[in-house]
Amino acid sequence: MVNPAIYRNNRERFAAALQDRSAALLFSGEQKHMSADTDYRFMSDRNFFYLTGLERDGLILLIEKFDGKVSTKIYAPSHDSMKERWHGKRMDFADIAAISGVDPDDILDLETYEEKEYELIKNADINIYLDSSTVMAKPDELRKIIEKDGRKTFDLSEITTPLRMIKSQHEADSIREAARITEEAIEEMKTLIKPGVSEYELYLKLEYEMAKRSSMNFAFETIVSCGTNAFYLHHSDPETDGDGIAKEGSIIQLDLGARYNGYCADISRVFFVGKPEGDDDRRMKLLGLIRDLRKGAFDYIAPGKTFAGLNSQMYDIAGKWLAGQGLIPDNFTVDDVKCYYWHNTSHYLGLDVHDVGPRDKEFEEGNCLAVEPGVYIPEWNIGFRIEDDLLITENGCQLLSSGCDSPEGIIVG
Repeated sequence: MVNPAIYRNNRERFAAALQDRSAALLFSGEQKHMSADTDYRFMSDRNFFYLTGLERDGLILLIEKFDGKVSTKIYAPSHDSMKERWHGKRMDFADIAAISGVDPDDILDLETYEEKEYELIKNADINIYLDSSTVMAKPDELRKIIEKDGRKTFDLSEITTPLRMIKSQHEADSIREAARITEEAIEEMKTLIKPGVSEYELYLKLEYEMAKRSSMNFAFETIVSCGTNAFYLHHSDPETDGDGIAKEGSIIQLDLGARYNGYCADISRVFFVGKPEGDDDRRMKLLGLIRDLRKGAFDYIAPGKTFAGLNSQMYDIAGKWLAGQGLIPDNFTVDDVKCYYWHNTSHYLGLDVHDVGPRDKEFEEGNCLAVEPGVYIPEWNIGFRIEDDLLITENGCQLLSSGCDSPEGIIVG
């Protein structure tokens, strides 16, 4: 179990940024219906999780600050034998306290919450903080009730976002472990690659191997793309025939990520089915460019740099190569390059695979990024990306995943 002191520390830093005479309300969320009587697998709101470590539905976190003193309470459903018979076991209050680090006396029955909410809504002297970044409806409903008479509410994500952007050692280690699980799954899957294997077979193997390693809620939908299906960047419905079958001389694009301690990996790999067909094999040519782009990105990323600057570096490297191949003019523009360089090079990584943070902010020590230069050339019927995860350090960056991009690891067969 994760040391509960981690979540206590997160709450202390969060509470330090609250105004005095304030109450912050965070909700873990409710189960979402998939169809009729079936629900999706549940995952807590990420800000709620950041402050509690709890992955259960129906929980409410209340942090109050008055005269500089902070109190924390969690409201949770108590045991109910009939409801649990049909909907599953509820957590003991003692377990909620042990995971979150909240005092056991401050874990309260959810049925007492409405009275507390009514008290907060009616007291106009209390500053109410709600989360505008959540996908849940409850905070917005509360905001409308509170603000209907001109009273102001405050957005707690303005506090949690900068906190979440700077990763602790625990967070960086969790992403590193998520990457290890992901890459182990890829290595196990790699043994199945041969002409005739389907995207679906590879997809099932990847998800099985991640789940076997205790990652049940993946970072995002697993992507397995054979050949020209790689031109569909989020090809998340694996096929069993046609374009979904690997062929001699084609590529297989993967993009997947496990979770560990709630934190995401985001890793892309490409595999070549069959050995290169001489010096003119376009797969090898493009691999050379992608490796150059990756080296350029890793050399560039450091505190004080930006996503815009990183993209500019990539456009310059890719543009010169594309011009050398006769695909764009020698006096190319960024728009020329974007005809083949389709997506941004990088994004923040953390509790969400595309984690919180403004894209115009300079990089800081402690940011975690996924870095994925990719080039897609329809004229060649080939395109791919290779993606790794890293931590920004005092003077540069450090890989959290393997960084494997050698031809020896990519060519299969």
